[in-house]
Amino acid sequence: MFAEIITIGDELLIGQVVDTNSAWMAQQLNKIGIRVKQITSVSDSAAHIYKALSEAKERAEVVFITGGLGPTKDDITKSVLLDFFGGELQINEAALKNVHAIFEKYKRPVLPANHQQAAVPSSCEVILNLQGTAPGMYFFKDNCHYYSMPGVPFEMMAMMENSIIPKLTQTLNLPSVLHETILTAGIGESFLADLIETEEDQLPEHIKLAYLPKLGQVRLRLSAFGFNEQELKAELLIHKNKIVDKIGDYVIALSDINIEEVILNTLLAQNKTLSTAESCTGGYIGHLLTSIAGSSRVYQGGGITYSYELKESVLGVKSDTLSQTGAVSEETVTEMVLGALKAFNSDYAIACSGIAGPDGGTPEKPVGTVWIAVACKNKVVAKKYLFGNKRMQNIERTAVSAFYMLYQLMKDN
Repeated sequence: MFAEIITIGDELLIGQVVDTNSAWMAQQLNKIGIRVKQITSVSDSAAHIYKALSEAKERAEVVFITGGLGPTKDDITKSVLLDFFGGELQINEAALKNVHAIFEKYKRPVLPANHQQAAVPSSCEVILNLQGTAPGMYFFKDNCHYYSMPGVPFEMMAMMENSIIPKLTQTLNLPSVLHETILTAGIGESFLADLIETEEDQLPEHIKLAYLPKLGQVRLRLSAFGFNEQELKAELLIHKNKIVDKIGDYVIALSDINIEEVILNTLLAQNKTLSTAESCTGGYIGHLLTSIAGSSRVYQGGGITYSYELKESVLGVKSDTLSQTGAVSEETVTEMVLGALKAFNSDYAIACSGIAGPDGGTPEKPVGTVWIAVACKNKVVAKKYLFGNKRMQNIERTAVSAFYMLYQLMKDN
């Protein structure tokens, strides 16, 4: 079962508004066995909208439309739907009652434009909008199901959750959709693909493998589609295990979580604590850790020690080390990580110091040079990285690399 999403509005095409509706809808549809084949964004043009509606039924069995249902003159979706599906515009009493109820709630008068929002094509089945005044509409034409909804995200979401998804699951014969995720780090996407080429070639048609790269890590997602859920689950796990056997050294999680969550879960399981000493990342590593609920059970805290003075006073880095080797060096980052262990009384620590950019580099230490150290009570590991010249990417890469180094240290322990 394939779907297409059509989003309407000039604001989307000029970048004034980000289309979050499509991403959310695609996630919800995937859960019930409907795969989105295409997402189309069109301007507030009757001709463009009409063409999109006509072409969508050639690609999909279900079409979802958002936007252009407001009370102002630029909202033309309803008139195009009337032209496309036929019928005549008529006031829907349930929709009108809903409009009056909403305006009465806020003690405001119902204007003529708001009253007209209850007018819908006679060819549609009305989907009440309990969060707003523009009703949704369901049409069926040429063996294709069409659902038109407001573009306001919370109105669309409520309509999907309360009315549309239940209708789809009750009336359509939908397959089960199962996903299995493998999180990897320390290896690039192309090298990963090369290692599991044979396993990927052996996947049956109803199981798909997707590579989802992110700076410093790659998530592998296996998706299976079928009508016997138990058999599907067993088959999916067989193929997942084959892939894991090939790339075990780079696998850090067998579920859909981020690397920082892996770190926290591992520390919690070991009843250990962590602290951080950050220079070039400016607290980003600590931010990633503390964005996860429950991080306080293992994360002690840390220091953002940009200056030489703070590296010395907070972490105990020797002034001679800084003057002789500089802040971006193996010697400095080693003293930083040992200082964090002591100052913050933790079992493990991460330290980093580098040149995030876009300026500040030298021929000996160009932009993107980063030293990372991880440590426990009896071992320190330090490593030099050469990233690129984009500041935010360097910061993100440093964080992921630090987490991966720490993961390896914890695994060795």
